[in-house]
Order: sequence, then C-alpha cells, then structure tokens
Amino acid sequence: MIKWTERRTQRVETPRLSTRGERQSTTKVDISGFVPELLTYLGQAAYFELGMFENIARATSIAPDLAAKEGLSAAAGRALAKHQGLVAEIRRRGGEPSEVMAPFAPRLDAFRHQTTGADWNELLLSCYLAGGLLDDFFIRLSDGLPGDVGPRVAHLLGQDAGTDVLITHLKAAIRSDAALGSHLALWGRRLVGDTLLVARSALPMDGHTSDQSRIEPVFTEIIAAHTRRMDGLGLTA
Repeated sequence: MIKWTERRTQRVETPRLSTRGERQSTTKVDISGFVPELLTYLGQAAYFELGMFENIARATSIAPDLAAKEGLSAAAGRALAKHQGLVAEIRRRGGEPSEVMAPFAPRLDAFRHQTTGADWNELLLSCYLAGGLLDDFFIRLSDGLPGDVGPRVAHLLGQDAGTDVLITHLKAAIRSDAALGSHLALWGRRLVGDTLLVARSALPMDGHTSDQSRIEPVFTEIIAAHTRRMDGLGLTA
C-alpha cells in the first residue's frame, strides 16, 4: 500500500511545463500498474475532497460581500458532495472512512497549509488550480480501478465543481489591478509544482527511468489542463 506520508529517498522530479506550441502525444497511456489499491485510492481522493470543501468554506468565510459568499457556498457544497460520494464507495467495500483516510491526513494537511495563500485571491486561485489539477489526476487514475468503480468515480469527480464563481472573482480582481495579475501568475506557478509533487508521491513507482517515462504523458495531459486554466485567467503558466 502506498501512503502519501512516506518519505522517499530518491529525488522526486516535477514534470516540466511544456510550451503551448509543443505537440502533445495523443496515445492513451495504460496506467493500471501505477494505480494504488482501491481503498488507498478512495481514502486519498476522499480526504482531498474534504480538504477542498474546507478551503472553499474558508474562502466563503472571508469573502468581501454577500454575493461572493453565496456563490462560494454553492461551490463548497459541491466539493462536499464529492467527498460524500467517495465515502459511500469506501463504505460499500466495508471500510471505515475515517480509518481509510487517516494515513493521508498529515501529508494533505501540510499541502493545504503550504498552498492556502496569504489572502483571499491567493486562496481562490489555489482552490481553482490545485483543486482542478488533483481532480484531473484522480479522474485519470480512475481508469485503472477494478470493475465498475472507475467509471462511477470518474463521473462523480468530473461533475461541475462550481468553479465559475472562482473564475469570476479572480478575473475581476486581475482586471482591476495589473500588478495582482503578475503576482498571481507567480503564485500559480508555485501551486503547480507543489501539487504535482503531491500527485507524483501517490504513485507506486520506485524511481526507475522506465516508470518515469511511461507515466510522463499522464502528467503532460494534466499540466496542459492547468495551462488552459491559467490562460483562461489571463495568467502566464
């Protein structure tokens, strides 16, 4: 069983951001050999979604006006619904959710602490970018889950996350302050590095070059989606 709390002796390399003009591979990668055991996967994903709920709830609590609070509360509810759906999958397999999630709490709590940000705008960007990237990651990993659980989990995680409200407020803030845009672009680049390290550490790989090269296209897909999110905000990835 692979635990995010384990310290690895080998150096973990973050995949490089590719240029927008670079041709991406369209070959579907078989990731069945990189997927953790089912309850391990579900525990990690469930605790991540719980953390997303807590982050968006915190953004709601410090939002500057009632309109923002209302929109963010809906997004928080959707993150909580994803968490509850994953918890239901854990229970369906006879697991106790708190016990299944517990091994991953220290690692993910530390990650959330590192990526919360210093203010409301940084927190919103973290919810949007880190949340979107890890949702993409868990959806991609679900391809390798056994039986019919993979499609169910992919459908659950792929549902509308209510992130339009995050985009709306971030775009408004960036339009009103050009310096903020440059600052958030730097913050976004830091977020992708930290988030990819968390994702990479969840994979049962021993650091062999062959494993790294086989899984690299998966991270290329995920980074491309991150770059599109940054572009959509007018930020440079």
